[in-house]
Amino acid sequence: MTIDFGPVLEGFPRLLSGALVTVEVTVAAMLVSAVLGLAVGIVRLDPRRRVLYGAASSYVAFIRGTPLLVQLFILFFGLPQFGILLPATACGILGLGIYSGSYVSEVVRGAIQSIDPGQTEAARSLGMSRAQAMRKVVLPQAFRRMLPPLGNEAIALIKNSALVSLLTIDDVMREGQRIISTSFRALETYLAVALIYFVLTNLANQFLRFLERRMQVEGRR
Repeated sequence: MTIDFGPVLEGFPRLLSGALVTVEVTVAAMLVSAVLGLAVGIVRLDPRRRVLYGAASSYVAFIRGTPLLVQLFILFFGLPQFGILLPATACGILGLGIYSGSYVSEVVRGAIQSIDPGQTEAARSLGMSRAQAMRKVVLPQAFRRMLPPLGNEAIALIKNSALVSLLTIDDVMREGQRIISTSFRALETYLAVALIYFVLTNLANQFLRFLERRMQVEGRR
């Protein structure tokens, strides 16, 4: 058996192009998960709103209890039965965002609950509404506590994005499969793809560490 990275090097520009698509899909999915996770996390803080609380809790339970791949296939193959035809990229972004949002919501909820309730009471005594107290007092403090687990979720999302290749999205995984289909060099190609994911996750990790340091510096001021 011989190792030959020649076909991989020839197809490397295609892998880089696929890596760019991976980044674009992941970043867009992160935005979806951030918005969805924040909304669901805040809703789940108040069980008195039974309908919203029940819907949010059901969403979290269902999404976390079913495989991401099945959820992607529901969007891509299932929705067309109802006449809803979404582009593959949109299905990938929505699927990843909805899946990640269920985990982000728990991070948000836990971080907010960890803030001393006296902070909200103090803000209310200064004339702020509950929404203003949440936005201006509680969330800024909670965000510092959210950052490490959110970073872990972002890295997991980068790795999970490999599944969108099954929706015909031209990400790095799909480009790697195309190289394999013509060169039959599976080991070398998958090693190259793994290296690209390793670089992407490490870049994300370094960026998140930078943000944590900045937040710590600002918190001391």
